[in-house]
Amino acid sequence: MALTSLDTNTALIVVDLQQGIVGYPLIHPIGDIVARTRALLGAFRRLGLPVVLVNVAGGAPGRTERPRLPEPLPPGWTDLIPELDRQPGDIVVTKRTWGAFASTDLERRLKALDVTQVVVTGVATGTGVEATARQAYEQGFNVTLALDAMTDTRPEAHAYSIANVFPRLGETGTAEQVIGLLDTRSA
Repeated sequence: MALTSLDTNTALIVVDLQQGIVGYPLIHPIGDIVARTRALLGAFRRLGLPVVLVNVAGGAPGRTERPRLPEPLPPGWTDLIPELDRQPGDIVVTKRTWGAFASTDLERRLKALDVTQVVVTGVATGTGVEATARQAYEQGFNVTLALDAMTDTRPEAHAYSIANVFPRLGETGTAEQVIGLLDTRSA
């Protein structure tokens, strides 16, 4: 679904832009993803809208045949990248699952701020971003995805999420389109 509007109280959720992940071989240059995310951060912060910075510090317990993150994680692996310019008012969430809602208090914190919509960006499209968007949708938030502010290590996962999953969860558009909608509200 094309991007048409943003609720009055919309939060930005930036997923897993952290030191241990941005060095992975990603399908889109991380510099471009970071630049678009920074533009979104600037627009949300300028309007006093909530910003959520998410990092991952391990995996959920349970069986998997895929390799897990090394335990303990290397020093600095979970550190948010400095380009996000973390601010005192930002909500910081550390997760141990793919999505930012399942094992954290993010839903409670956003609902306490009367947030009704979220814009989701980050890494990786087919895991952290998709799981966070699905969980937000399941918790009753309107969901928007800034497609050019996300990437993945797997081209097929990125393409599948964008073509088949995200249109079922909410609206999609570019970071510039999201910023344009925010700018029309402040004009």
